[in-house]
Amino acid sequence: MPHINLLPWREELRAEKQRQFNVMLAGAAIFSALVVVFVHIQMTSMIESQNSRNNFLEDTIKTVEKEIEEIKTLKRDKASLLARMQVIQQLQSSRPEIVHLFEEVAMATPKGVFLLNTERKGTLLSITGVANSNDSVSAFMRNLDASEWLTNPKLSVIDSAKQQYPDSSWFRLEVTQTKPAEEEKGKKA
Repeated sequence: MPHINLLPWREELRAEKQRQFNVMLAGAAIFSALVVVFVHIQMTSMIESQNSRNNFLEDTIKTVEKEIEEIKTLKRDKASLLARMQVIQQLQSSRPEIVHLFEEVAMATPKGVFLLNTERKGTLLSITGVANSNDSVSAFMRNLDASEWLTNPKLSVIDSAKQQYPDSSWFRLEVTQTKPAEEEKGKKA
């Protein structure tokens, strides 16, 4: 006799397949959730790592900016000190010039010429004085022009009618101060 199975095996098979599908679906959902959590943890870790690197860079940048500001301050101080040193060196080198200048003026002054005032502005020397005659003034100017330290004397005023100096010529002249060639060579060397 033929064997007839009246049990609902198709429905059981369909139920088993449905259960397997649900288990696989739940497994896939759990696996997807685990992947999402792992990716989230990994991304969070990378973000924190990048943030810590950014903070380190910002701190380093602040430190470097402070050092740059200190360097700028030091450069300004250095420039100021170099300018002062240059002025001091210039004053030190010009110290003997005034001695030579007065010596040259004294040597160039002939008899009969009396100097009342001398003023120096840079390299220009203004001399005011009284002379017995105009010839004495011209001799004084020739002597100044012959000097190594003085050149180009220019007479600006000569007056023989001053009440303070009767029988004398009051004069004002300007002369340019120079440095002799040997002096310039010594400074360059």
